[in-house]
Amino acid sequence: MGWIGKGLESFRSLQIRPLLEQAISLGIIICSALMIWKGLMCITGSESPVVVVLSESMEPGFQRGDILFLHMNNDPVQVGEIVVYNVKGRDIPIVHRVIEVHEQQSSGELDILTKGDNNDADDRTGLLYAPGQLWLQQNDILGRAVGFLPYVGYFTIIMTDFPLLKYLMIGSLGLLVITSKE
Repeated sequence: MGWIGKGLESFRSLQIRPLLEQAISLGIIICSALMIWKGLMCITGSESPVVVVLSESMEPGFQRGDILFLHMNNDPVQVGEIVVYNVKGRDIPIVHRVIEVHEQQSSGELDILTKGDNNDADDRTGLLYAPGQLWLQQNDILGRAVGFLPYVGYFTIIMTDFPLLKYLMIGSLGLLVITSKE
């Protein structure tokens, strides 16, 4: 029972207060990041205020790894705008340019057709839309590109391509927060 007693003594000698302070600091960092994200969602009107360009389909305007800042309002989408949209059955939003807009006479809704600047065919012909979907609707649009930072999103692409690196990075940051003295 000697080693159990030593284990209990070392546990008792731990100071709980510093550990709680570190846990609270980690919680504050996580909550702050979530509040900033939610605040951006409210300000921009978009459920995804920041996206990373994942492919070369928008070159030369946007390169793979560029970060786009989005804004969404109630104004109708116009031809030539760069929009980010979601398609049913796909998890990843798509960044493309609006090439056609038609207003339905009966309902007044807009039919929207998109295309990547570097693609030969529009997204309907290129099979990017959901099966049977011929047009996007206004509610498919997540936001309109209003600004960008070139190549800053490559870090996100690397983390997505190598998930082990992502988990190592998150674990290292968590360990750093917990073990720091200040």
